[in-house]
Amino acid sequence: MTLRLYNTLSRSIETFAPADGKTVRMYACGPTVYNPAHIGNFRTFLFEDLLRRVLRLHGWNVLQVMNLTDVDDKIIKRAHEQGKTITQVTEPVVEIFHADRRYLRIEDAEVYPTATGHIAEMIALVERLLERGIAYKADDGSVYFAIDRFEGYGRLSRLDTREIKAGARVAQDDYTKENAQDFALWKAAKPEDESTGAAWDAPFGRGRPGWHLECSAMAMKYLGETLDLHCGGIDLVFPHHEDEIAQSEAATGKPFARFWCHGEFLQVDGTKMSKRIGNVSTVSDLREKGISASALRHFVFSTHYRKQINLSGAALEASIEAVARIGEFAHRLAEARGGTRELAAVAETAELEFRTALDADLNAPEAVAALFTFIGQANAELNRKGQDVGSLERARATFQLMMAVLDLEPRALRFVVTGDGVSPEPVAEQGLSEVERRQVEWAVGRLRDRIAARQRREFGVSDSIRKEVEEAGFAVKDTPGGTVLERYQ
Repeated sequence: MTLRLYNTLSRSIETFAPADGKTVRMYACGPTVYNPAHIGNFRTFLFEDLLRRVLRLHGWNVLQVMNLTDVDDKIIKRAHEQGKTITQVTEPVVEIFHADRRYLRIEDAEVYPTATGHIAEMIALVERLLERGIAYKADDGSVYFAIDRFEGYGRLSRLDTREIKAGARVAQDDYTKENAQDFALWKAAKPEDESTGAAWDAPFGRGRPGWHLECSAMAMKYLGETLDLHCGGIDLVFPHHEDEIAQSEAATGKPFARFWCHGEFLQVDGTKMSKRIGNVSTVSDLREKGISASALRHFVFSTHYRKQINLSGAALEASIEAVARIGEFAHRLAEARGGTRELAAVAETAELEFRTALDADLNAPEAVAALFTFIGQANAELNRKGQDVGSLERARATFQLMMAVLDLEPRALRFVVTGDGVSPEPVAEQGLSEVERRQVEWAVGRLRDRIAARQRREFGVSDSIRKEVEEAGFAVKDTPGGTVLERYQ
């Protein structure tokens, strides 16, 4: 089967394969680590996670590099205000990013380079551009890239450079404030840079790298001068990715990336959030409200990556219900002892539809639809109580393949509460944040109160406590062995 992706550079859907036929060299712009990444950032990272899984589905190896921007204007400002170094500001945020990423089941990239760890490569790139006369040192001591010396500037964003030269203001980020036409490669050191540890010696003057320079230097170090894929959010097309192309190609004379893939925005509409879910903006918010990684992944993949999506309570509630259905099917499939011969045909058709959808520019909504069609038809076949083990194994293989790509099967935290205690002890449960641990302990305590109320035959109190615990995002099931408390991750 053939993978086709939308290439921002050509504005068209094109057939994709790695240049060497074996390994996809993929660069993804990572977070600027001065604040925990928000859900909008993670929509982009989830799109990239889906992409790398689909690439592997085609049998290719993936060499993914995701940078961590740990020196920039915002970081320096915060460090200066707090009397810290930039490292003291960024290191805790990097830890949060990786914890959040793992919670959302975003696979590890092969390399997570930091900007501060690659200053030498950045200085070398600036030197090459100065030698070629495409960069110049200005009176303020900074080094700038002259866009009018690079033919083709603006072809990614389709920006009219004549308007820029005429003085028209375009959307600027914090890294290009010095000049509306040319962008900074290297910024001359200021007192706040020195005091926060954000200044380095270079042949062209002491200073620090510009944001755009960082990504070019790190991408080319690990992936070579021409990448297979460069990914990021749609907001990075200009100026960040446009400037990456300019400085990289001006230095090497080669195309910087064969394909450019960009994900659209996620909007958060707090006014439509349900009372139970409330407003959410970070992964920590999701965890505190008991929203599983499976539910957020389902929510994100239910809309095509190139379309905007609105995060609402109703949408999250629907995704919570959807992944619960997936979990029930997974359990049934695991417990089944056989299937009908028709079950194998159902699985084969579902897998073909699933792969076809993903190969059509990562059409995750259609892939999700193929999954639920499969669940419905497979359940119907399982109801017939067939004994064909081969058909059952074919269905399991199809479901496993779908989960390897979408990863939507919920993972339950499960505790059994009795009048004597709880098993396992929540304090010892691995993978819980401090807030989640406290929530589980609260829920366990309330269920023990419920057990006591039932023993006193105060069934109204018992029902009230059960409702209270369930509204906090837990499932409660009474069994002969005790009360089962569950929450999905």
